[in-house]
Amino acid sequence: MNWLYGAYVPKDVPLVPLALAERRRLWARQTLLTPGIYFKTGLFALGDQIADRPAEWHGGVEGFGQRFASRYGQFAIQTSLTAAANAAIGYEPRYERCRCSGVWPRARHALFRNFVTYDRSERKRRPQIAMYAGAWGAGLVASTWKPAKDDVWKEGYSSLATQAAFGSLANLLGEFAEDIARLLGRRPPS
Repeated sequence: MNWLYGAYVPKDVPLVPLALAERRRLWARQTLLTPGIYFKTGLFALGDQIADRPAEWHGGVEGFGQRFASRYGQFAIQTSLTAAANAAIGYEPRYERCRCSGVWPRARHALFRNFVTYDRSERKRRPQIAMYAGAWGAGLVASTWKPAKDDVWKEGYSSLATQAAFGSLANLLGEFAEDIARLLGRRPPS
């Protein structure tokens, strides 16, 4: 488990399918227990606060609290839908670090893995159906508690785009975390 957000399999550890209990623990950590979910939620809520989205929630601490709660709810729903779908179809929910070397091959791997994963065999690549369906569904659900409910589809598609962008960034950070820590003169994260 990456200390910030999500699960990463080190490059020297083989991918082995997760048991249902391991999937549940992973869901709990990604949804409730890692600082990254709160950091991510805070960043998105801050962006919403600056952009005054939705405008009906105004500014100040109260508006930020509403935006934070809304984003946390959306991300928790997304993680839950994704975890359930991945478990049902037997897809790999973790990011495995590239077994290659070089900046460009590793970056390419990180970006590619935001859109594909492995099936039950841990060898055959498949589209990240569960992750993107979870993002879309969470966007649709989140639109129901926002003041302006005029375009639920827009919320769903916005959530898809957010997953594509943030997921790519998260994979890049996961791929290069040890290198970044080394450059900063720090101990690599576990």
